[in-house]
Amino acid sequence: MGQATIPAALRDAAARFGGSEALVDGPVRLDFAGLLKRVQSVARAFAARGVQPGDRVAVNLPNTYHWVLAALGACYAGATLVPVNTRFTGVETVDLLRRSRARALVVAGDFLGADRYAAIQEAAGDTGLPELGTVVRVPIEGALPAAAGALDWAEFEALAANVPVSEVEARADAVSPEDVSDILFTSGTTGRSKGVLSAHRQVIDVAAAWAECGEVTEADRYLVINPFFHSFGYKAGIVVCLLTGATLVPQAVFDVRAARGLIQRERISVLPGAPTIFQSLIHDPARTEHDLSSLRLAVTGAATVPAALVERMRDVLGFETVLTAYGLTEAVVVTMCRPGDDAAIVSGTSGRATAGFEVAIQGEAGEVNVRGPNVMLGYLDDPGATAQAVDGEGWLHTGDVGVLDAAGNLTITDRLKDMYICGGFNVYPAEVERALAELSGVRDVAVIGVPDGRLGEVGKAFVVQAGGLTEESVLAFCRKRLANYKSPRSVTFVGELPRNASGKVLKRLLSEEKV
Repeated sequence: MGQATIPAALRDAAARFGGSEALVDGPVRLDFAGLLKRVQSVARAFAARGVQPGDRVAVNLPNTYHWVLAALGACYAGATLVPVNTRFTGVETVDLLRRSRARALVVAGDFLGADRYAAIQEAAGDTGLPELGTVVRVPIEGALPAAAGALDWAEFEALAANVPVSEVEARADAVSPEDVSDILFTSGTTGRSKGVLSAHRQVIDVAAAWAECGEVTEADRYLVINPFFHSFGYKAGIVVCLLTGATLVPQAVFDVRAARGLIQRERISVLPGAPTIFQSLIHDPARTEHDLSSLRLAVTGAATVPAALVERMRDVLGFETVLTAYGLTEAVVVTMCRPGDDAAIVSGTSGRATAGFEVAIQGEAGEVNVRGPNVMLGYLDDPGATAQAVDGEGWLHTGDVGVLDAAGNLTITDRLKDMYICGGFNVYPAEVERALAELSGVRDVAVIGVPDGRLGEVGKAFVVQAGGLTEESVLAFCRKRLANYKSPRSVTFVGELPRNASGKVLKRLLSEEKV
């Protein structure tokens, strides 16, 4: 491959793998040469709508071929990709669009029974989104009625005829490895989300390292259940397939029966995901109705992985290789196990450093710090937070606590931050607390994660109220303001919150009362 950019990776894939299947999404089947042509078409359509190199293009879709084309098309046109969490409410999405100054938005017209664009319009209110010049609505669950000010997907793609291929080829040529490829938003412990800036070379490097650890080749067929808006789905999914020639098979919403059908029908060999996905496949009573013998590689993380699960993934589901990994949006993938590691290493650690990273345990608390060429460029418009996260020697302070064994395997033992993981997604209590503080009647609030058999952890809110609130009214408020995985599942009303002398809430004491 030439330069380490997304356009170069796409061109290289078309040249190397040409007629091999690149993308399978229901009736849509594209080979690598066809994928390049469709991406060029989408890039031309963005150019026709006035999107310029360096502009931000937001994509708010589930895992479908439209996401792949929109994201790669934006990059090919020289723009910066801004993935949007499909679980975000209209309020959360508008905040992201405004802060990223997005010039274009590709959004699901209907997904999980909701009109995403209508929710965005309502949340934007009278102020609107004046910088957003283009909105493309994508039908996910059926035909869409027209919406004022928005194009449908077919109308959008047809605009490509107005721009010659040579124009977007010149734009693709001009993309530099150092240019910002994407801005992935991740919640911060201050309650304000942060936009993580990554360069093209970093996206390519981390994907290549992930593919090398998993020994992914063009013979593989890769089922991507991890959301594309997350680096696990985008960079360790879409980009890995571009680099290796593996076939990408997205699933919009995880359904165990549909997943089993896809594995059999498409002869899936690579399946990464949160531990809950594999637990669901193992415990599905209809598991034997489908042939899962094509499965080769599983990569998991985001939560503790019991050794018994690793063994059952091998014995029951038939995976030859099960790997665990550790990463964060600011660095994507930092450590990863390797094929041949035994079950104790895979279940008890997150493997060894990869992608050029150094890993060090620093301070009395044992914070995990990482350094290397693939640490983020910084946070969007937030030099203060960037300086706090990445010190003068280039070490990224992760906020996680861990230990390294003699072989360099990392084990995460705790968190300096209050973050907990619900269904594979990071939840930062400060963000939930900030939302709840706006509910009339809430005098004080603290949120912690508590164990849950299905999701790993869920939120529990401790509320000091002025009166008039019920558990249901608090939970209903959260459901309107926060993505589902962020919304607490239970509420306990207390007279006061335990605090230390400096006023900090002692969440350890709340945790002891959580059961």
